Amino acid sequence: MSFESMWAALEPVGRDSRTGGYRRFAWTAEDHTLREWFAGECALRGLGLTEDRMGNQWAWWGDPDRASEGRRGVVAGSHLDSVPDGGAFDGPLGVVSALAAIDLLQAKARAEGWQPSRPIGVVNFVDEEGARFGVACAGSRVITGALDGDRARGLSDADGTTMAEAMARAGQDPRALGRDDETLARIGCFVELHVEQGRALADPDHPAHGHPVAVGTGIWPHGRWRLDFPGEANHAGTTRLEHRHDAMLGYAHAVLTARAAAEQHGCLATIGKVGVQPGGVNAIASAVTGWLDARGADESAVRAAVAQVAAEAERAGATLAEESWTPPTAFDAGLAERLRRVLATIPTSATPHPQPAGTPLLGTGAGHDAGILANAGVPTAMLFVRNPTGVSHSPDEWAEADDCRAGVTALAAVLEDLAGESA
Repeated sequence: MSFESMWAALEPVGRDSRTGGYRRFAWTAEDHTLREWFAGECALRGLGLTEDRMGNQWAWWGDPDRASEGRRGVVAGSHLDSVPDGGAFDGPLGVVSALAAIDLLQAKARAEGWQPSRPIGVVNFVDEEGARFGVACAGSRVITGALDGDRARGLSDADGTTMAEAMARAGQDPRALGRDDETLARIGCFVELHVEQGRALADPDHPAHGHPVAVGTGIWPHGRWRLDFPGEANHAGTTRLEHRHDAMLGYAHAVLTARAAAEQHGCLATIGKVGVQPGGVNAIASAVTGWLDARGADESAVRAAVAQVAAEAERAGATLAEESWTPPTAFDAGLAERLRRVLATIPTSATPHPQPAGTPLLGTGAGHDAGILANAGVPTAMLFVRNPTGVSHSPDEWAEADDCRAGVTALAAVLEDLAGESA
């Protein structure tokens, strides 16, 4: 049940042997294997396993339904799904680290008689990346009510399969989708450990350099929009240029506008997914659908950039629809400071020295389930583990073994503190 053995068991699931990247999409065979793995690891630790109305998996040490209002559960965890050809660490590092932290605490319970005074939970959120159905953090959005159950059921993948159909095929009941107050009532606070999706901790010129673990402060506002461009299918070799209605041209202008608007407004905008009809090399496009991702530190800047892309798309006769939006998210400041105090007292690296005083605080432009819970009123914090490549959503995403162990040590200490008598 070591970190290494858990990691080795997960490593081949959904991995593409050609690219080295992962394709672990919601409600697929790969997802089923991951869910079975999680259930098995929880059983080995004697944790009680439940599923909420969305199918998110929750494992509990202690009974969260018997906890008093001031002793509700302390939860860690993340997700196991991936983006197309994603890296191994985004999501799974948080789940494996949470289970490994439970191992450390249960060993302490056996050796010293320590027992948590609050239930400790580990969660595996479903469909965090939104790679299949287009809405990120769908698992946490549904149970908090940020994503309506009817809309979630109607979301469809590239093959036209709806989320409701996919869930039913996976043995889930899509009719249950909706806000889950019973599950939310069990969560006293949530701490999500995640690989850093940047390289602040590895950058010699950054103030956070030299630390294997940092505490998250919040998440930039971000959203996704769908753009549908109309056209007319025709022969690429016989149709004169002046007679063409090529949907690809409007799409191309929107891509360039997104880049220019992001530069102008000091934010980020990316069109990284596209669908083309009929999709033939020798056919003029009759329809193109693109998906815009936009985010930044300033909400008004993000909205202004999106407005420019929308205006350009409208000139080509396209429509733009907002598929998701997450406002600026600040994590619980008191909880973050408590995590910093804990990290300042423990060894978190291969050397027997505590993490330096003043553990760094990092904001992020990446979305997380932690942000959805925070916006729903759950006291939330994050821990980031150093990524020497600075790359994420790619097979080059990485974390060194020593830093992963440092993250587990830090998370275990945090859970012990939060679940202890002083919590």
